[in-house]
This record gives sequence, C-alpha cells and structure tokens, in this order.
Amino acid sequence: MMLARKILVSALLAAGTIVSVATPLPSAAASSVDVQLDFGPPPPRYEPAPAPRRGYVWSPGYWRWNGHRHMWVGGHWERARPGYAYRAPEWVEREGRWHYQPPRWDRDGDGIPNRRDQHPDNPYRG
Repeated sequence: MMLARKILVSALLAAGTIVSVATPLPSAAASSVDVQLDFGPPPPRYEPAPAPRRGYVWSPGYWRWNGHRHMWVGGHWERARPGYAYRAPEWVEREGRWHYQPPRWDRDGDGIPNRRDQHPDNPYRG
C-alpha cells in the first residue's frame, strides 16, 4: 500500500513537471497585465550595447517582476519595423507607485501606445 502511494505521488510530480515545462508562457508584448509595485526595481545592470546591426534595433536589458521578485532579462535584438519607433521596456514611478511599461512599437514616436493614441500618425510630433 505504501509503495503504491509513493509510486502514485512520484508519477503525479513527474507529470506536473512535464506540464509546467511544456506550457508556453505569454510574451511580455502580448500581456495586458498592469504591474504596479510600492517599490522600484534595482538599478539597471551595465550591458555594453553591441555594434549597430542593419535591420534590427537593440533592446537593452531590464528588470522583470515575476510575482515575487525582480529578475534581470538581458538585452536582445528586435527586428526593425519601418515607420515605427521602438520603445524599450521600462519602470516608471507615478505618485509613489512603480508601473511597468512593456516594450512597444510606436508609429509617430510620441511615446503614447498606438491603441491609446487619438492621433497615432501625428505629423506634428515633437
């Protein structure tokens, strides 16, 4: 009886591990969760930016919140999108709370996400 229980528990743990490894996580760009904290992230780590690469934009590393603590995500290349300005992920402090701003592509470079921009193709951007 005890041996059968141990085998069953081991099988359930193994199955849970396989499912957790095989389940894809949503990307930061697809996520619409608004992360707000009472404290800011640690200071950014120094990462030397690599030499420019044609057709790509360098996205610097940033601190990601995993629900329990900040974790460093290293910089990486993003394929350039002609006609768009890339906005790297960042943490912004507003009224004593820290808000995570995910990476995004902006058509007119004004810093307002296009889905919230009343004039996303403003020719008079500053």
